[in-house]
Amino acid sequence: MSKAVGGSVVRHAVTRRLRHVVGPRLAHLPAGSRLVVRALPASATASSQALAADLDVALERALRTARAASTPTAESVPS
Repeated sequence: MSKAVGGSVVRHAVTRRLRHVVGPRLAHLPAGSRLVVRALPASATASSQALAADLDVALERALRTARAASTPTAESVPS
């Protein structure tokens, strides 16, 4: 986590809050998925509820993108 988030105590607090928020959502990811969460400076003052809401939006976007990438298009289907 970047020092831009805050001092050591703040960064560790954000890490603990993010770990608590991410845990229950891991079961909803496809098997073999990898998840990287990048904390921006605003996460230092964000509530756990705000972090959870932002994470939900990001996960939904990532899953939607992954589904679209795995769906064959007419161009990629052999004739």
